[in-house]
Amino acid sequence: MKTRGFTLIEVLVALAILAIALAAAARASGMSISTSDRLKQRLLASWTAQNRLAEHTARHAWPDIGSRSGEVEQGGIPMRWEENVSATPNTLFRRIEIVISPVAEPQYQAARLSGYLAAPQGAAQ
Repeated sequence: MKTRGFTLIEVLVALAILAIALAAAARASGMSISTSDRLKQRLLASWTAQNRLAEHTARHAWPDIGSRSGEVEQGGIPMRWEENVSATPNTLFRRIEIVISPVAEPQYQAARLSGYLAAPQGAAQ
């Protein structure tokens, strides 16, 4: 009488294939989560840079030429901002470049934004 079923070799091969497929799926999920975290970080850094420029514009600020830096929290992530204000050929405008880095990774520039500020009326040239 012949019994129907799988041999031990067939079961082991099936388990090996399943293990490889699950390992690949776990790796893909891990990479997806890592990419998602980096994109979130870049988006929050971009918002931080835009907020810095909007703050200067809203205050009608005429910042001094030079560099300054500080820290702010955006979406629960501490960010470090650095601003470099420089003169332009037109004395009624200043160029401002803002670089945002996560405090945890100061060498990584998550966002960079350049903009121009117009002199408020009556500002010294």
